[in-house]
Parts: sequence; structure tokens; C-alpha cells
Amino acid sequence: MSGSRRQWRWALAAAAAITLADVLTKEAVQSVFNYGERLPVTSFFNLVYVMNPGAAFSFLAGAGGWQKPILLGFGAVVAGVLAVMLVRNPMDRLTAFGFALVLGGALGNVIDRARHGAVVDWLDFHLSGWHWPAFNIADIGVTGGAAALILGAMFFAPEKSSPEGARS
Repeated sequence: MSGSRRQWRWALAAAAAITLADVLTKEAVQSVFNYGERLPVTSFFNLVYVMNPGAAFSFLAGAGGWQKPILLGFGAVVAGVLAVMLVRNPMDRLTAFGFALVLGGALGNVIDRARHGAVVDWLDFHLSGWHWPAFNIADIGVTGGAAALILGAMFFAPEKSSPEGARS
């Protein structure tokens, strides 16, 4: 049991680190940039200050406001469920790492939604006039965590043994 205790402690610490990095970078962007301001860094990357009232990739951004409390509540529930799962369920390191990244990202965006009613996005990649929707460190955590969970399920999931007496 001590191994699983260490597991959830480091996983919650990793989630806290993602959340803290997300909150601090968003604060820095808001203190340095005016809303809507864009600073070209390379030919394919800008720093920006935009607000996203919607979900991932600006989904529901123009929905008129009803989505804000739903997205806030959903993010808080997801964060709570992930934290409980990390603490109560023994899991392999990759799964715990994936949960930690998603948890940290969810908390970062929940904090923004609670404070501003929207999420601060500041990373803007583009190519030939096409812009990927702006995002932040919380989004990187959620996406990276989901990728870790998918990879873990695809390549590292324990094999299930067939019932005794069953023939393949």
C-alpha cells in the first residue's frame, strides 16, 4: 500500500504543478498584454491574450453565456472525480501520470472560469494564415494526459486472461 500512497502523492503534486504553472503564466500574460494584443515570436508562433468562454477549440464560445456555469461545473466535477480516483485506486504510473495531467489542466481552467467566466488563452500557432485555436498550459495538460491514458490503454494495459476452460 505504501507504493500506491507515494503514487497518489506525486500525482497530486504533479497536478498542482500544472495548475500553478497555468495560473502563473495566465497572470503574466494578463499583466503584460492588453486584451486582444498579439506579439509575433516566430514565423509560426505568437503570444496573444484572448479569452475563451467556450470549451476546447472554442467549442460553444458563441453560445450566449448559458455554457459558462455548465463548463465550470463540469470541470469541477471532472477534477474531483480524478482526484478521488488517484487517491483511492492503485494504478500504473502512466495512468496516474495521465490522470495528474488532466486533473492539473482541469483545475487551471476551472480557476479561470470561476474568476473570469472564461479561460485565458495565450499560445497561438499558425501557418500560412491558418491559426490553431489559441490555448494555454492547462490545455496542454489535458491533451497530454488524455494521450498518456490512450497510449497506456493501447500498449501497456495488462492482458486479460481468458476464463479457465475457454478455448481460443
